[in-house]
Amino acid sequence: MAADTGSWQTFEFAFAAAYRPVLLAFGVTPATAKVVVGPREQGGALRTRFGPWLLDTMLDNVAEVGVGGPYRAHRVIGPRLSLADRGVTFGTSTDAGVCVRFHEPVGVLFGRRLVRHPGMTVTVQDPDGFAHLVRTRAGLA
Repeated sequence: MAADTGSWQTFEFAFAAAYRPVLLAFGVTPATAKVVVGPREQGGALRTRFGPWLLDTMLDNVAEVGVGGPYRAHRVIGPRLSLADRGVTFGTSTDAGVCVRFHEPVGVLFGRRLVRHPGMTVTVQDPDGFAHLVRTRAGLA
């Protein structure tokens, strides 16, 4: 689990080898995908880059954080939009992920359309550490 050093912390995505070709077609590679969590003292930003997609919000907007998985590939790999709840998934692996729910929906550009999402799921390498840090910095722990 990542220790909270009080600085900006970067979480890399867990890339499963089997899905790299599919992800590359979306412009998603280890170099273009990461989640960064800023310190509360500097405003507490939560920034997710997934190839050409960017989700940016403040930690004060985080309502809930949970670790889940394993997932089915057709539900998690790539940039995904849930038709059930309009949540966005940025997935690179089926093993585990972190669902972050927001107080106010956050916009992500899909093609030329800005879609607002009430939650985001990311498949980072350290889901427990990421979830713990976001909960702590969002004041939920």
